[in-house]
Amino acid sequence: MQPAVVQAQALELSPVAALPAPRLVFSAQEMALAQEVAAYPGLADFYGTNGLQPIFTGPEGASRRAALIAATGQAASHGLPPARYDQPHLARIDRDMGQGGVDSLQAELAFAVSFQRWTHDLTGGVLNPERVDPGIKRKVARPTTGEMLRAFDQAANPLAWLEAQAPQDPEYQILRDALRGKTALAAPAGTPLVPTGTWREGMAGPEVGLLRGRLAAMGLMPASASADDLFDAPLTSAVARFQSQTGLTPDGVAGPRTVARLNGGPTEGSAAILVALERMRWMHGRDPMARQVWVNLPEYTARILDGGQQVFETRVVIGKADPEFETPEFSETMKYLVANPRWNVPRSITVKEYLPRLQANRNAVSHIDVVDRAGNVIARDRIDFRKYTSANFPYRMRQKPSDDNALGAVKFMFPNPWNIYLHDTPTKHLFNQTQRAYSHGCIRVGRPLDLANELLQGQFANPEARFQKALESGRETYLNFSAPVPVHLVYFTAFPDANGRIQRFPDIYGRDAKVYQALVAAGIQTGLDSAALDH
Repeated sequence: MQPAVVQAQALELSPVAALPAPRLVFSAQEMALAQEVAAYPGLADFYGTNGLQPIFTGPEGASRRAALIAATGQAASHGLPPARYDQPHLARIDRDMGQGGVDSLQAELAFAVSFQRWTHDLTGGVLNPERVDPGIKRKVARPTTGEMLRAFDQAANPLAWLEAQAPQDPEYQILRDALRGKTALAAPAGTPLVPTGTWREGMAGPEVGLLRGRLAAMGLMPASASADDLFDAPLTSAVARFQSQTGLTPDGVAGPRTVARLNGGPTEGSAAILVALERMRWMHGRDPMARQVWVNLPEYTARILDGGQQVFETRVVIGKADPEFETPEFSETMKYLVANPRWNVPRSITVKEYLPRLQANRNAVSHIDVVDRAGNVIARDRIDFRKYTSANFPYRMRQKPSDDNALGAVKFMFPNPWNIYLHDTPTKHLFNQTQRAYSHGCIRVGRPLDLANELLQGQFANPEARFQKALESGRETYLNFSAPVPVHLVYFTAFPDANGRIQRFPDIYGRDAKVYQALVAAGIQTGLDSAALDH
């Protein structure tokens, strides 16, 4: 009998008096904290299990407060909306705590709520991906707030612990570095904007003060001894430096174009990087060192990665840029491959493409069998196709293994609700195209036999011979993997290559534009023009 079962039975048989008594008496401070966190289930979970004791205003609270202030101060470098974490407010509370007059309960709540938002966003993204676009099927596996707070409470180094919650993929750090480069000439979120107009040396007024403040926030000018509202020589030099670094004429005059660029935030191209960072956070929990298949849809490329290194690459054809045929994004596990697969024609293709042809000519698409629900092939002269519609057609269609089978010689299966898989194809010429969105949703592989042999490495003693034998049999043959392989269908329009250079790909399905707009709605204020996503 298991120890846990024995313990449970012992508790059931123990006299009531011997059981631990529930705690019935709480201090006023504990009751107040319980009431404050009741509206936050994750916080209530944590504080309910730690005896309703504060951790941000308690004996070790100072180091935890400092850690959270420092971590949330890096929000912009992660492509996260700084206003969500209210770091300046946390800094003020921390500063004022030593001077008295700070409500310790409200201080605890402010830091706890900011912690909840920060760790929620860093470990799974700001957005719910499935609400952004119907083609994004990605499930986010983030830890609970209670789990995070319990670990944070035990951390010897709170700041190091917080920093470790971000994705640890090398690509995530490269994207962060790229974002810093793109946003180097952007003022922090919340910096007041400069009114539209033309401002030059000798002018004065509050508008000039806003211009000075924005340039100072970008680090382009030191503190000046002159009046903030006076457009003096140092301000002229700062404007000229900004113009020179952004490709404008460095005349030192803040005209409409300069003001627009000053107010505009990050340079073009950063929108795609912001979206890429968010997509990386959606994939929290993925082991970047694991052997895995990585299919980047906008790149039309599939890879096998092992130990963080690419060991195989092939071109692919993906779903058409049509809402009905777009290949979805999700992660699953490849469990087997099929040599000489039969093609079970999807219902949508059967009734929309083949049924009208069969109604016109029952011998159309003769290379494909018509089968009943039991899988029996039905002679076509026994069917009056004209009496059926797309709604009530009772048959399926299936193509036998053959040289012209739509799935070619092999398909790679990672079972999923959308019936998406990788497969061979007899239509080889499409792999020579630059734009390769032609399928009904599944992913056609340019080098399918090589992909099969690579995936079977370590699965069989002699994988090439085992696969070749299955092919030569001419029969549909399943080869199960002893070690299933993670498969990630991803959508990155900006992503580092093996040399760390950011490569750009077209937003073929328009998904990045939707993700970016959702990020803006969540508080990312970049001021990019709409053309930014095209770069």
